[in-house]
Amino acid sequence: MVIDAKKMGAIFRTRREERNLSLKEVESSTSIRTTYLQAIEEGSIDKLLSTVYMYGFTRQYALYLNLDMEKIVKEYPELFKLPKETPEFAYGIGTLESRSSMHRGQRLPKMLWVGVGVVLLLLLFWLGKALGVL
Repeated sequence: MVIDAKKMGAIFRTRREERNLSLKEVESSTSIRTTYLQAIEEGSIDKLLSTVYMYGFTRQYALYLNLDMEKIVKEYPELFKLPKETPEFAYGIGTLESRSSMHRGQRLPKMLWVGVGVVLLLLLFWLGKALGVL
């Protein structure tokens, strides 16, 4: 896989050099940071980014250099496979209900504080009227 990444990176570097472009010029045209462009050309972008970002940046860079991205994906399919591991942070839409139901016991204290606040505002308003401030 590392050899494939280096071969793919060499294709990008060769095309960029054929067009006499610097990495800074490519960065300003594609909005991809130079560090990521260098990583693509060196074949080490998997160390910097997830597979999704790697594919997106590589695709954008390939379009800029007029390379056929479909051909690149077919030649190096291992580079663009999504990992099968599950991320540790697993909060998603399915967990929203369980998170919100855990806090149902906190509604009463919150409503109590709102009630106290309303009573306090009414007392301040009444005191202001009595003193002639309002």
